[in-house]
Amino acid sequence: MPCFQAILPDRRWELTIPRSRLMNELILSITIEPLEEGGYLATSDDLPGLIAQGRTIAETIEIAQDVAHKLIESYAVHGDPLPPKIAAAIGQPQRRTKIKIPVGLSFEPAPA
Repeated sequence: MPCFQAILPDRRWELTIPRSRLMNELILSITIEPLEEGGYLATSDDLPGLIAQGRTIAETIEIAQDVAHKLIESYAVHGDPLPPKIAAAIGQPQRRTKIKIPVGLSFEPAPA
């Protein structure tokens, strides 16, 4: 059975999860900030190395998702220890999570 393997941060434990039990997503905290020159920048304290830049918040989130996926995959492929919060989230059951999403507007809202 194909498995996902990663070394946890203390390098003493190896995590092996059958792909059939591996969750498809995890919730990753990111920070998005506007850039002076326009656009947005996303970073994550939970996943060092995640840096994504986009023209809109939605585009920045999409790029950040792709970068996060590739970073986590790289940790696994190279046998590097996963960052602690990522290692803790893998294999955990999904739970209710409240997130905010960007919604683009094509008009100027009326003043309140």
